Amino acid sequence: MSRRALRRLRGEQRGQEPLEPGALRLGLEDRDDGGEEDDEEVGQLPSDPRRRRGRRERSAISNLYELITSEEPEDELVSKARGEDYRLKVQEGAENNEDTKHGELEVNQERDGESLSQENQAATNAQPNLNNKPRKKKKKKKNKKTATGETPEDDGLEDIDSILEKIEVTNGLSNQTHSSVILESRPLLYVEHRPRQRQRQYHRSTWLTTPKSTWPRYTKTGITMRVLESKRGVQHFTFEHHREYQQVQFQFLSAVESMDPNNIVLLLQGNPYHIDSLLQLSDVCRLQEDQEMARDLIERALYSLECAFHPLFSLTSGTCRLDYRRTENRAFYLVLFKHMMFLERRGCPRTALEFCKLILSLDPDNDPLCLLLIIDLLALRARDYGFLIRMFQEWESHRNLSQLPNFAFSVPLAYFLLSQQDDLPEVELSSARENASRLIQQALIMFPGVLMPLLDRCSVRPDSAVLAHPFFGLSTQISQPPALTQLVALYIGRTYSLWKDPTIMAWLETNVREVLQTVDAGEPIVEESERRRKVRYQSAPRNIYRHVILSEMKEATAALPLEVTSQPVMGFDPLPPLDSITSYARPRRVNRYSNESTLSLFFRSLLPNFTFQGEDTPDEIDPVGAEEDLDQGLNRLMAAMRDLLANIQFQDPPTEDNPDGNGDEDEDEDEDWD
Repeated sequence: MSRRALRRLRGEQRGQEPLEPGALRLGLEDRDDGGEEDDEEVGQLPSDPRRRRGRRERSAISNLYELITSEEPEDELVSKARGEDYRLKVQEGAENNEDTKHGELEVNQERDGESLSQENQAATNAQPNLNNKPRKKKKKKKNKKTATGETPEDDGLEDIDSILEKIEVTNGLSNQTHSSVILESRPLLYVEHRPRQRQRQYHRSTWLTTPKSTWPRYTKTGITMRVLESKRGVQHFTFEHHREYQQVQFQFLSAVESMDPNNIVLLLQGNPYHIDSLLQLSDVCRLQEDQEMARDLIERALYSLECAFHPLFSLTSGTCRLDYRRTENRAFYLVLFKHMMFLERRGCPRTALEFCKLILSLDPDNDPLCLLLIIDLLALRARDYGFLIRMFQEWESHRNLSQLPNFAFSVPLAYFLLSQQDDLPEVELSSARENASRLIQQALIMFPGVLMPLLDRCSVRPDSAVLAHPFFGLSTQISQPPALTQLVALYIGRTYSLWKDPTIMAWLETNVREVLQTVDAGEPIVEESERRRKVRYQSAPRNIYRHVILSEMKEATAALPLEVTSQPVMGFDPLPPLDSITSYARPRRVNRYSNESTLSLFFRSLLPNFTFQGEDTPDEIDPVGAEEDLDQGLNRLMAAMRDLLANIQFQDPPTEDNPDGNGDEDEDEDEDWD
């Protein structure tokens, strides 16, 4: 093996070799190319026995590892070239033996007191090369005996396999230590990307998804990204829609208003990478239980958005921001969220967790899709307990994660699962068990309405003491606020399968008994937790409602308030922010009379000023959201109905004196005519 290969195995660079005796060269040049020795040398015949014997003896110690790792003091002092010449002279005769020992002694003395260049010069003078030709080492190694009857691979020389094993172990430990330091120093929301396979030439290289050969050929769609500002190490970006994309967006809104999915399909035939059309059609396919097509449409939208990235936009650094209030940015959030959910259902929790961190890093302060309600589930399924615990420790002080039922129960579960691992020290295992018991008891006291529904979903019947105690009874579940009931239903519906393990149930049962003792003792924490439940969960913020709608869990969507369920929800933009930022608006149509329904024409004939679905003059503009048009149209329709009913007057029934029912008014009219 050459010295170059040795340096690569040991992780060294050229010029950084350790100054060890076996690494020095005295008189011979060790070729890196490993070429074979010449067949003939000057002054010797090919059949010369001295030449053949010398060649065999030189090849007997041609292994470079033997001199580097030799344990014998003599071999540590003698270099490879010096050792070859020394053994050669022992075979040639006793008359040169004294000279050889004398030369060896000189080398030892020079090695102690002189520099490397002086040592090489002395060795060259002591053993001149008579042929004036550099010697080459043999490629093959033969184990021939020396004059003393011992082979060069004595017990004092280590085998090459053991040397390589030691080098690999050493490098592995150093790399592992180095990587652990890097992981601890990374930001919390640092995203670990995975290597992608080689793709076809006409596709761009992407990280979020792999383009498929069945997709239409990608062309520029009219979506770009630009930098808004950079401050405090954070860069703010936004997507932009060019004029041609805006026209397609207007056509899409018209197709949505038609309530016919075929119109969206026709739009996609001419614009195969229109984002909102892909989102809306994916929902239609999923409702029709065509999961493969729904997932394929989402991946195509994700690929289209990634092709529009700004060169400075980073997926992994966690320092790039996108404002959800901007209409153009919402599609990226929704596509990432739906792709993450598909990955989680397909059994890829590790990748889904990285996508969840990516979405959360785009706006960690506002969290428009409320990823905090699902990131704990992904961390538990990916068995990344350290990340979940670290997130709880770093964000608890300013985000109050313990006030979310999912974090209150998932963090102690992560501690308990961590305590079941055998490869951790006993001190860490004991600390994990203590934290798990302490936090699960706090969670049960703060959210007692979680226990009974959780046991019911796990098909576990609690003992009579728990059933009879009012703290975990039905009255507790009924008395909790609706917003809290919604969060509890969302958590149980997602994570109940993780609690079915018998070991976890036994641990939960032990802590439930401890909580009952705390409640019976009248500890202040019980009353304080009840007060916080009544105050903090009166109404949920809009991002939680948006998350519940996207989750599509029946248990959670059933608890949505009326103000959310009464308004139309579009799959391409569910519950848009109330303070939306719109860079362009949809123009009004001049005349829709020809396409109006019979009901619209009827009310227009009664009330000329009535406008159906928010129709106004041509110079007026309409917001991008199609649901706003629908709301305005319905409100105007109801107002017109109220005006119509208010203006209707009923006449009095006719009497005998006045068959026509006109009364005195008729008499007055007759007098006037006379």
